[in-house]
Amino acid sequence: MKNVYRIFAKIVPKKVLGKIKNSLRYTTVKADAEVVVGIIIFLAIFLGFGFGLFLSTFFQQSLGLTFPSAAVLIIILSYVWIVLQVDKKARLIEESLPDALQLMASNLRAGMTPDKALLLSSRPEFGILKDELDIIGKKITLGKNIGAALTEMSQRVKSRRLSRAVELINSGLESGGSLAILLETTANTLSEQVLVDKKIKAGVNMYVIFIFSAAAVITPFLFGLSSFLVDILKSSLSQIDLPSSSTTALPINIGEIKITSTFVIQFIITFLTLNGFMASLLLGLISKGRKRAGLSYFIPLILLAIPLFLLARYLIKTSIGGLFDF
Repeated sequence: MKNVYRIFAKIVPKKVLGKIKNSLRYTTVKADAEVVVGIIIFLAIFLGFGFGLFLSTFFQQSLGLTFPSAAVLIIILSYVWIVLQVDKKARLIEESLPDALQLMASNLRAGMTPDKALLLSSRPEFGILKDELDIIGKKITLGKNIGAALTEMSQRVKSRRLSRAVELINSGLESGGSLAILLETTANTLSEQVLVDKKIKAGVNMYVIFIFSAAAVITPFLFGLSSFLVDILKSSLSQIDLPSSSTTALPINIGEIKITSTFVIQFIITFLTLNGFMASLLLGLISKGRKRAGLSYFIPLILLAIPLFLLARYLIKTSIGGLFDF
């Protein structure tokens, strides 16, 4: 099957394939990048066709439109998942890094050599960082320089903090200074940065809640009311029967409204999707300082906003729709 997936991966342009390969390098995915891309394309084609066939059969939608749209959506969601995995790996390593550096400094003070201190600082509670330290340990055992092994680890994790910590360790190894003091200072600095990040996150939580509520709850309800008002206006204007002689004297021309309820609903759903995407980017920028970090909010926003819009429209129509004759 791997060869089949590689054939599907050839559909992707080389530039895009290279970008995806580069992103996969920063994740915990161990499979070949071309195989992963091939699996994504395979799922996009077959799941997209199945979803498009379902919509065309039960909702009378064009298969030529729904199939490519669903396939592109699956590809986009897959890439978003890869991006989120990159950030997740970096975040987990950054959280464990101060403790690992403190442990390595303690081992150095106990009289161990730098490579031995690094190997013994690999603990199960460090999670992903433990896996990276184990890889470094294997390379050092095979004769690789500790500085080069650490540099390779920093190239597998998209984290500025880790890269700076590795640079400090390498500079300490090259200069022959007190590496233990350097590691302890770096660990304390990283711990302070983590505390500052948590304080900032706590300070902006109110803004996050407000933006999320506006995009996922308030906007769908207002659109549900607006779509109902459009139906009322359309019904009211269709019942106006004025003779042609009287309409010529009016400053406005009252004609037939050609906008259908289906068009209004489709427009609102499209707007809610785009609004949820922009809101998720804003949430990521406010809460974590990176726009793409907010992509994890996108799916929950859509899963809340669209059903709430349909529910609000239904409740308003059933509760006060009887007051209007349409």
